[in-house]
Amino acid sequence: MKRQSIVFDDKTVHELFGFEDAESESIERLKEYYLKKDTFDRVTTDLPVRILVGHKGTGKSALFKVAMSEEADKGNLPILIKPDDIAELATDAESVLLRIRQWKLGLNKIIGEKVFITFGIEDETVLSKLTNLGLKLSNYIYQTISNFNQHINLESTQKALLDKYLQKRKIVVYIDDLDRGWEGKQNDINRIAALLNAVRDLSSENDGLLFKISLRSDVYYLVRTADESTDKIEGSVVWCDWSNHEILVLLVKRILTFFGEKADYNNLLKTDQFYLSKYLDDIFERKFQGKGKWADTYTYKVLMSMIRRRPRDLVKLCVLAAQNARHDNSNIIKTENLEAVFESYSQGRIQDTINEFRSELPNIERLIFGMKPNRSQKEAGRGYVYTSSELITKLRNIQQNQQFTFKDKQRADPKRLIQFLFKINFLTARKRLENGVIQRKYFEESRYLISDFVDFGYDWEVHPAFRWALQPDDINDIFAQLFTFQD
Repeated sequence: MKRQSIVFDDKTVHELFGFEDAESESIERLKEYYLKKDTFDRVTTDLPVRILVGHKGTGKSALFKVAMSEEADKGNLPILIKPDDIAELATDAESVLLRIRQWKLGLNKIIGEKVFITFGIEDETVLSKLTNLGLKLSNYIYQTISNFNQHINLESTQKALLDKYLQKRKIVVYIDDLDRGWEGKQNDINRIAALLNAVRDLSSENDGLLFKISLRSDVYYLVRTADESTDKIEGSVVWCDWSNHEILVLLVKRILTFFGEKADYNNLLKTDQFYLSKYLDDIFERKFQGKGKWADTYTYKVLMSMIRRRPRDLVKLCVLAAQNARHDNSNIIKTENLEAVFESYSQGRIQDTINEFRSELPNIERLIFGMKPNRSQKEAGRGYVYTSSELITKLRNIQQNQQFTFKDKQRADPKRLIQFLFKINFLTARKRLENGVIQRKYFEESRYLISDFVDFGYDWEVHPAFRWALQPDDINDIFAQLFTFQD
């Protein structure tokens, strides 16, 4: 069914493709198109501690926002703690035990205050006792609310939430955006490690007190490898990752709900990508009319090839292309609109990557831009694809003038640099199968493909998301080497 054409003004673009951050999205719109993958179920399960780990842009905050809304609907009490709430906690203690104690005392106070304020309890005597509790936090909150229940005036929704809390006695604490201000210093690592130990203690000491924490993947790796006590939380970690197919379903669901149509996630997930792509026809030109190996391929394949399995990448690319279409007075996103924004999109992904992982490798910018293909590589037509031996040679050449040193003071040999570039999604592993299909692997799927002991037979490829910024002077050469990425 052909829908009415749209105008890509800013309001429409954001209603259609969403916002880059979940905080800017209304909960009603977010829940319309949100995909409840198994990650959602694992995070929201009734366990004391769940730690959601993923790269920036994989939807950790969006998951928390939807989960909190549903917790309230179920009668549980969700509490959100942001970096501003805990900025001054456990920042200067030298002793590990003292850091953990400071976290526990600080979290008791913050959680208690947020619960009491939710129910209109602002008695200074009640709040002051949170800093020196003689009994468990969960018991103190329950007893206090029970005592004040008949003396506070609440709106009907708050009253209903309070009544359900008194029945279930469950508080679910969400701690998000802990990477804000993260510099990867030893003090940062010690502080997060102490927090993880503190929430384990609080959840075991307080019945009905559950913690959900989000961590950026680089933060988790540094904390996990630097503090042996964190081995106890490894079983609580849930990885936030996506397949291209799931992200395409997400885009389709956004488009369908934008037009007021129903979108069943399970049915869409079972649908072949070719048929899914037909839902995009009112928004995108069906086939990409570009050059090289992308010429006359389906536009959805181009979109999926340009993102790093991160929903935020797709939002950024679609928003940029839609804005360019608006500039051209077009009511559909065409090939020229996508081509016009590839370079700025690519520059943004490089800057995001530098910002995200500079805390782990201070000289990351020199490493990334050092991966620009030289003349002989371009002439050989393999500027962005390397065998392991070719990549090691490339990295040794980059290191000739100056060695790379990670934040943990360890010097980086070429194999560790490959591991790092693979982990940050700058590189993907690839292998051409017997039937001619190119199989690709991301770090989240296969973390041990680069090993000192085993050669798994994979080559390495710079992800297309980065190529336009590395080679803005020769776009035709980029197109000549690009194959589409598919699941």
